[in-house]
Order: sequence, then C-alpha cells, then structure tokens
Amino acid sequence: MAKKRRPRPQPSASATGRPTDGDVPVVGAREPCPCGSGRRYKACHGRAAAQAATELVRRPFEGLPSECDWVALRELVPAATVPLVLADGLPEDVPSLTLGTVLPMAWPALRRDNGEVLLGLQNDTATGDLSRDLADVLTRALTTTPGNPVSAGRPAPDGPRLQDLLDLTAPFEPQVHEGFDFWLDDAEKATGDVAASLERANAAATPTARLTGVDAAYWCKTPEKNHLRWVMPHPEEQLLDALARLHAAGASSLGEGTRLVGSFRAHGLTVPVWDLPTAQGADECEKPTAAFQERLAEALAVTAPLSADERRARNGLTNRQITLN
Repeated sequence: MAKKRRPRPQPSASATGRPTDGDVPVVGAREPCPCGSGRRYKACHGRAAAQAATELVRRPFEGLPSECDWVALRELVPAATVPLVLADGLPEDVPSLTLGTVLPMAWPALRRDNGEVLLGLQNDTATGDLSRDLADVLTRALTTTPGNPVSAGRPAPDGPRLQDLLDLTAPFEPQVHEGFDFWLDDAEKATGDVAASLERANAAATPTARLTGVDAAYWCKTPEKNHLRWVMPHPEEQLLDALARLHAAGASSLGEGTRLVGSFRAHGLTVPVWDLPTAQGADECEKPTAAFQERLAEALAVTAPLSADERRARNGLTNRQITLN
C-alpha cells in the first residue's frame, strides 16, 4: 500500500505576497484564481464565495417595513403592487419604482419605455438570500435602457440587500389587483407574447383581497371553499402554543362554518390558515379577525405549561404544518 502524503504546510499570505480572502476579486469559475495559487477560482477562493451565496437566509425580509406582507406577496398573492422608496432617492431618469408580484414572461424586472422600473417578487433566485438577489436585480434595473426587461443574475456574495437599498421608514402598502393589467400602461394594446402571457395570467389568478382591520391577512376564493391565510410575526413556538390554547378552548374559529385547519412556514414566519364558507367574503372576515386578534394577544401572554387538551391540540396543528421554504 502506498504511503499517504503528508499535507505540505501552506505559506501565509504575507510570506507569498498573495492577497487575502477579502482582497480577492470575483472572476469566472473556470478562470485562474486571482490569488495566484495556480488553481481555478471555483476550486480556490470561489468555494467560500459559492458557499456564502447558497447559504439559506431564513428570514430574507427581516428588518423591512411590513415583513409579513413581503412574505404574503411572495407566497400567497397572485397580483399586487407596492410603491418602493430608495434610501438615496431615485435617479433623475427613473420616475417611479414599483414592486410587483409577477411580471410578464416571468421577468425579474422591467424598465418601461418611460423609465419606470417594475421589480418582480415571485421569481426563482440564484442564491439562498432572496433579499440580496432582489437587490441585485433592482440595482441593474435602475440603469437598464428604457423599454427592456432585466435578466436574472448571480449577485456578489457581499452585494447589497434590499435592507441596504430601500428607505426603511417608508410605508409598505400593498394594492391587490384582480389581474395583471398593471404590467402595461394600456393593457388593451398588448400584442404578441406579452398579450398571450397577460391573458394566461389573468385567467389563472385566484380572487384575493387584503383585509384592512388586521395586518397581513389575505382572503382568497376557490371553487370549493374560501380561505383566510394570515402571516404572523410572532415566534413560532409561542404562536403555536397560543393557537393550541385557543383551539382547545373552542375559540380558534372565525365564526360559524369556519375552521382553523393548520399552518405553514414561509421565509421564517408562520402562516395560520382557516377554511371559510363559500358565502363568506373578505368584508365578512373583518370583524371576526379583529376579535380573533384580541383573543390571540391574550393567549400569547400566557406562560403556563399547556394542559393535556392543549398539547393534543398543538400536536394536531403541528402535524398539519408544512414548510414552503
């Protein structure tokens, strides 16, 4: 059996004159690493860069105003827009910046002929940090020639995030739409692939409405029953305990014919889901959700151990929980 070679000690950066990790620029994966090691970038300093780029950020929207609404627009709402404000203000040739759930042809971003920028939220991303991916698309959209879409890309591992670019004091107020006519200044004049994409998207859009009395609660209509999906900011374990207390006490519904059926995780937050009767519209949800919010606040304040009935209720809720991302 051949003897194993002992690894040779590597000289320090100061001894070799090579740049340290923080000084190595990003190059193509197959190009020689700029550190001078003689290896390809992907097998040298590119390894750390790739790992940083793919590491999952559990709560990519944490720190942004209305984090719960960001999650809802990413995962729940078919068609909605929100005006965005940059911390440093918009360039003079960009009249407005708008976040949209989905853009035509699933473009990551679009710069209209008049210079306006639309940023798409529901797109596949290149890394595990959705905020950094969106910030990269946004940065490139601001300098794209008007009248063109913006393609997807892979941001630098140390590139800015949305939290670095957006004005964190500006309100985040989603406007839910029946369809995707917001894609165009005049949707009736759409032609070709854009017109076909618009028609397909409008036909597939699930009727959805955002409640006004509570934060980040969205009603939607489906053929068999309606649903209420409510993105909540509370720590998951504390929230599940509170929901279990209410469920065991028969106080988890939103009125006659409604039922708390479970929850799911999305971008680090918990989203309880209720089944509603087909006759119960969004307006009819306002009063019972406001009352439920009061009951939930009381349950969240309880710190005593769960009773046997409450533990069974919690197990039932946990068994029906799924994770989207």
